[in-house]
Amino acid sequence: MLRIVVLNPKGGSGKSTIATGIAAMYAARGYRPVLMDFDPQGSSSRWLEKRSANQPPIHGVAAYARSLAVTRRFQLRVPPGTDRVIVDTPAALHPHEFNEHVRDADAVLVPVMPSDADIHACSRTIGHLLISGKIKRRENRLAVIANRVKPNTIIFRTLMRFLDQMQIPVVTTLRDSQHYVYANEQGLGLHDLNPARVHPELQQWDALWAWLESRKPFAQPAVAVGLT
Repeated sequence: MLRIVVLNPKGGSGKSTIATGIAAMYAARGYRPVLMDFDPQGSSSRWLEKRSANQPPIHGVAAYARSLAVTRRFQLRVPPGTDRVIVDTPAALHPHEFNEHVRDADAVLVPVMPSDADIHACSRTIGHLLISGKIKRRENRLAVIANRVKPNTIIFRTLMRFLDQMQIPVVTTLRDSQHYVYANEQGLGLHDLNPARVHPELQQWDALWAWLESRKPFAQPAVAVGLT
């Protein structure tokens, strides 16, 4: 079972869109994914509510909604046969909370947009993940997604230079596309749409898929994970 964590404390990075997109990608390819939503904004949970029963199934866990009636461990359980867990972390995550979200992750993805504010925030996030999150570079489970990019712009080139200096792999660049807006409104991912319509975007996701599927299991079974 792979546990994939999408993390960026800065709002507006496209974190939830990427988390739901990964879940839809796995579901479309016949996997049994769980989408675990720790973000109090509940964006991933609302996306799941809009998703048609005719689409490949994705099991949702509203991890942000704590219940006094059951244990936290029980609340975060996943169905038998789950083979991929995608975690949408909270925005405004404090550095001391990083470790509890990433300690059992097989892959940690940090989406970053091409803007000065996002580049600065990404620098701090990577630092916190390496120090507070205790992720070691040699583990090869931390990567960046350049999100909503417009190629051939100065800020995009600035972003790529910055990421190169950070020495963290950039697994893919996702272009700014209205297809994401349309899909999100319907509870869909790009992999639920007509491939002919979104072929350029799907090629970018293929690179992400290849990186994720090359990860070696690092985590304990997700059913045993109980974040406090």
